[in-house]
Amino acid sequence: MADCIRVPQLLLFFCVSSLFRPSRADANGLAKARPVAANLQNLPGGAGALPAAAERNPAPGGGASAPRKRSGGWKLSEEAVCRDDLTRLCAKETWNNNLAVLECLQDKKEETEIAAECSHLLWNYKLNLTTDPKFESVAVDVCRATISEIKECAAEELGKGYLVSCLVEHRGNISDYQCKQYITKMTSIVFSDYHLICGFTDKCRDDINTLHCGSITSGDKDIHSQGEVIACLEKGLVREAEERPGAHPIKDECKKAIMRVAELSSDDFHLDRYLYFSCRDDRERFCESTLAGEGRVYKCLFNHKFEEAMSERCREALTTRQKLIAQDYKVSYSLAKACKSDLRKYRCSADTGVPRAREARLSYLLLCLESAVHRGRVVSGECQGEMMDYRRMLMEDFSLSPEIVLHCRSEIEGHCSGLHRKGRTLHCLMRVGRGDAGAVDANCQRALQTLIQEADPGSDYRIDRALNEACESVIQTACKHIRNGDPMILSCLMEHLYTDKMVEDCEHRLLELQYFIARDWKLDPILYRKCQGDAARLCHTHSWNETSEMMPPGAIFSCLYRHAYRSVEQGRRLPIGVTDEENTTLSRDCKVEVQRILHQRALDVKLDPELQRRCMTDLGKWCSEKTEAGQELECLQDHLEDLVQDCRNVVGNLTELESEDIQIEALLMRACEPVIQAHCHEVADNQIDSGDLMECLAQNKHQKEMNDKCSVGVTHFQLIQVKDFRFSYKFKTACKEDVLKLCPNIKKKVDVVTCLSSAVRNDTLQDAKEQRVSVKCRKQLRVEEVEMSEDIRLEPDLYESCKQDINRLCQNVAFGNAQVMECLKENKRQLTQRCRQKIFRLQEAEMVDPELDYQLMKFCKHMIRRFCTESDGKNVLQCLKQNKNSELMDPKCKQTITKRQITQNTGAAAKLQAEPDPAEGVQSRHSQVLPGRSQLCAGRRRAGGSRHQLPQAQVR
Repeated sequence: MADCIRVPQLLLFFCVSSLFRPSRADANGLAKARPVAANLQNLPGGAGALPAAAERNPAPGGGASAPRKRSGGWKLSEEAVCRDDLTRLCAKETWNNNLAVLECLQDKKEETEIAAECSHLLWNYKLNLTTDPKFESVAVDVCRATISEIKECAAEELGKGYLVSCLVEHRGNISDYQCKQYITKMTSIVFSDYHLICGFTDKCRDDINTLHCGSITSGDKDIHSQGEVIACLEKGLVREAEERPGAHPIKDECKKAIMRVAELSSDDFHLDRYLYFSCRDDRERFCESTLAGEGRVYKCLFNHKFEEAMSERCREALTTRQKLIAQDYKVSYSLAKACKSDLRKYRCSADTGVPRAREARLSYLLLCLESAVHRGRVVSGECQGEMMDYRRMLMEDFSLSPEIVLHCRSEIEGHCSGLHRKGRTLHCLMRVGRGDAGAVDANCQRALQTLIQEADPGSDYRIDRALNEACESVIQTACKHIRNGDPMILSCLMEHLYTDKMVEDCEHRLLELQYFIARDWKLDPILYRKCQGDAARLCHTHSWNETSEMMPPGAIFSCLYRHAYRSVEQGRRLPIGVTDEENTTLSRDCKVEVQRILHQRALDVKLDPELQRRCMTDLGKWCSEKTEAGQELECLQDHLEDLVQDCRNVVGNLTELESEDIQIEALLMRACEPVIQAHCHEVADNQIDSGDLMECLAQNKHQKEMNDKCSVGVTHFQLIQVKDFRFSYKFKTACKEDVLKLCPNIKKKVDVVTCLSSAVRNDTLQDAKEQRVSVKCRKQLRVEEVEMSEDIRLEPDLYESCKQDINRLCQNVAFGNAQVMECLKENKRQLTQRCRQKIFRLQEAEMVDPELDYQLMKFCKHMIRRFCTESDGKNVLQCLKQNKNSELMDPKCKQTITKRQITQNTGAAAKLQAEPDPAEGVQSRHSQVLPGRSQLCAGRRRAGGSRHQLPQAQVR
C-alpha cells in the first residue's frame, strides 16, 4: 500500500481523519466495539512490526524508544515515552489494549496534553500499520462473510492492499456487526493523518505549500494539527468558489481529493479532525445525547450554529463544512442517503446538458426534487425532511451561497454589515433588493432570486427563520386555524397585512419575502399546483425544464391573469400578439388562485413585477411621496394621462381588472366592510366577474355605515372611471357593441355617455323604427347618468368650467351628495359666464328629467314612494309639488321642492341671459335637452332613485 497504484479507490478509504472517541452518548457503542478491538491486538504493527517503522521514521532526538517484544505481545502502555501521559489521562483498564490507548491519547483536547515524543511514537505506529500488506489479513478474517457478499471486494487480488479500501467504499452495505465495527474503528484510528491518506500528499503538495497550510514532511505535524491542513485546503476551496480577491486556484485533482475526504467523513463528525477538535465542547454542550454516526452530530451542531453559547471557532468550522455541502450534496451523509432513490427516480443526475459539477451542487438537488413535489410527485418523507433542514440552512446563513458572497459584497458592506445571524443579513439584502434602500446590482438581485428558488420558503414559512420569529405572534392569533407549516400560512399573513393583528417586524419580513415569491410563480406552491395545467395549455410552457427555465419575472402569472379576466366575449382589449384562439379561460381552481394572488398584489405595487418594471420612472416622478399602503397605485391612476405608454397600459389593465372584481382592492374591501354587510352583502357573496359590488358601493356612498376611508376609496374609483369608459365594467360590457358602432374613437366615459345619449335622442326625434342603442345599454346609460350627477368631479367639463367659482363661492362645501352643484345653483347670479351657462343647462335637464336631480331624488325618495308611485319619470316633480303641503310631507323634501319651483319660475329669465359658449368643443350631455328624456332610457332603478317603472312598450 505504500506504493499506491489505485489512488482513487484507496482515497475513499484513507480520507478519514479521526479516532472513534465516544461521548457519553456513544458509551454503549464503545462497549460493543471493544471485542473487535481486542481481536486487533495481533494486527501488523504489533510485535516486531513497529520497530521496523521506528527505524524508518525515528522520533526527533530519539525521544521515542523502539518498542520491545514481550511474551504477552507488544503494548503501547509499556513504552516509557508514553507512560506518564497514559497514567495521567487514561483509565487503567485500557492499558492492555493498544487501540484503546490510541483512542485515549489521540483525542486529547489540548496539544500540550501529550508529550511530543509520545505523539511521534503513536504516529510511527499508525504509519507502520498502513504500510504492512499483512494489514488486510485481519480484514479477510473478520469480514469473510461480507467479502463474499460484495462481488467487487471478492474480486480484489489479495496482497495488494486494495481490499480494505473496497470495504470502505461499500461500508454502507455491510450488515455484519463485527466487520462493520472493524472497518469503522480501524478507519478512525489509523487514518487520522493526511500523510497516511494514500495519494493525498502527492495530489495536494503544491496547493498545501502555496496556501501555507503547513509542512508536508511526514511526522513534523502533531496529531492535532493534521486536521488543520485539510481544513486549510477546504477554506481555500471555498474562497476560490466565492471568487474572493487573491484566491488561489486549487488543482482539479486536489479539489477532488478534498471533496472525497469531506464526503467520507460525512457520517461521523469524529472523522473531520479539525471540526472535531473545534467543536468538542460545543458537542457536549448542545448535542450530548445525540448518537454519533449517520451525520447526526453534524446536523445537531448545524441547528445550534447561531446560539450565543456556540464558540466562534466551532461556528467557523461548521460554516466551512456547510459550504462544502453546498458544492456537493454528498458531503452530507444523511441527505445523500435519504434522497438517493428519489434522485434516481426523478433523473436529477441525468441531464446531459448540465456539467457534472453542477449536478452535485446542493442547489441542483433541491430545485430538481422541489419541482417534483410541486408537480404532485411522491418524494419520500425522509428525503423531504432532509431537504427542509438544508433549505432552512440556506435561508439562515447567506454565506453558504457563493453567488451572494460574490455579487452582493458591496450591498452587504453598505447596508447589511453586522447582521449575519439567523437570516438577518439575507432579509436585509432582500429589503435592498426590493428597492427600499437604494439601487441593487443586477447580479446580486439574480443571486437573491436564485437562493429563494433553492430554499423555497413559500412552501413552508418555517424555512425562513427570520420570518418565523417575527410573525410567530400573528400566526398564533390570526392564522391558528391553519395547520402548522401549511403554505396557506403566508396567504393568511398577507390577508392580515395592515390590520390591527399585524406587527411591524412581521410586516417588513413578509413583504421582503413576497417580493421575490411574486417574481416566480413556482414559488407559490398552491398557485403552481392548481395552475400548472393551464400554464402549459395557455402560456406555452409545455415540458419546460423546471430547474433551468428562464422567463421574465412574473411572465407566467401575467399570462394566467390575462386569461382569467380578458376575453373577447367580455369586450376586453387583447394584448398585442394575442389571438382569439389563445384567449381561452382558466379552470375554476386556477382562477380562484389567480384572484387570491391579485388581491395580495394590490397591497403593494412592488409585488407586481410588471407594474414595478414598467412604471419605475413614473413612480419616482409622480408618487415618491406616496408611502402609505395602496397609495402608489392610486397615484399612478390619478396621473394616468401623464404616464409613459408602457406604464399607462399596465395601470389601465389593472384598473380594468378592478372594475370587474373590486375585491382585488383588499384595503378598500376592509374599509368598506360595514357598508358591504349592511347594503351589499348579496352581491359581495356572489361576486363573479360582474362589477355589481362597486356599483352597489357607489349607490350607498352616503349611508350611515359608510366611513371616510371607504367613501374616499369609492370616489377615487369613480373619478378614475371618468378617464376611460372601459374602467367601468358594467357600462363597458352593456354598451361595448354600441360604442364600437356609434362612438368608435371616443375614450372618456362622459363623452361616451354624451355620444350614446345623443344617439338615443336623435332616434326618438326622428321616430326611428329601431333604436340604434341596445336596450341593455340604455338601461346602464341611465345608471351612469344618475351616478355622475352625485359629484361634479364626475363630469370633468362642468367641473373645469366652474372650478374658479367653486374655489371662490363653495370652498367649504364637500364634494359628493351633489352639494357643490347645489351651492353653485344657489349662487348662480355670481357665477362666471361659462359656469353659469353650464349650470343653467344642468338645471334645464333636471327639470325635464327629475331623476337626474340627485338632491331631489335623495331627499324625496320616501315621499316619491308615498305619493308618486303611479307617476312616470318626467312627472315626478309635478307630483311632488301637488303634495308639497301635505302633513305627511318630509320637511327636507318640501324645502327642495320649493327650491326647484323657484328655479322653474326664474328659468325663462335665465334663458334670455344664456348665450352659446364658443369655447365649448365637445357637446355637453346637458345640451339640447328634449322632453321625455327619462322615458327614453328608463330601466331598472338603483338605490337612491325612484322605484316607479315605465311601461315596457316605452323602452325599445
